Amino acid sequence: MSTHNLGNLLKKLHQLEEELEAEIDSLMEEKQTQFRYSLEQGKVHFQEEIKALNKKYRVGVWEYLKQARIGHILSAPVIYSVFFPMLLLDLFVTFYQWICFPIYGIPLVKRDPYFIIDRHKLTYLNFIQKFNCTYCSYGNGLIEYVREVTARTEQYWCPIRHARRSPDPHYLQENFLDYGHAEVYNQRLAELQQALKDLQAQKDPHARQ
Repeated sequence: MSTHNLGNLLKKLHQLEEELEAEIDSLMEEKQTQFRYSLEQGKVHFQEEIKALNKKYRVGVWEYLKQARIGHILSAPVIYSVFFPMLLLDLFVTFYQWICFPIYGIPLVKRDPYFIIDRHKLTYLNFIQKFNCTYCSYGNGLIEYVREVTARTEQYWCPIRHARRSPDPHYLQENFLDYGHAEVYNQRLAELQQALKDLQAQKDPHARQ
């Protein structure tokens, strides 16, 4: 496949992604009407009667623990222990971009779009379920946030595709240089660095607002 054909396919892919985003937004608006909640400045608000109705489906903490498999209970400390490495990763990556990105001229990655904590608003979940959901939300949001920071870093310092494709490469790799194409590397490195600087400050292209 030629580079020209690949470019056309990527253009079509982006168009399909935009159509998919529009469909997802429309579906989410339908879900808000169906389950009777609203979003105000990113915060979820349920109608009081719906909160009371959903609460009837909640399984109490003691009943929940009695129904739990012993393996789930015994493995819980292992799951929760990952919080401390995640917190350190969050702190180190955040300090890294705060210090280094202004030096490189790269816009900072805004945290808010990646860390969505809203499942505790669901009254049909008990305390343990809410805690677990919040933990998972933080962990997955952190990975998305860190990925954006490291993706921008990669484009600035080493925008070269690998010799083989990973299962889910980040979106910036589309613009990277071909593996082994020595002739254009020094010519286009500055261009790709400048492309990062031209990103709208504090806005992540692939983060949902």
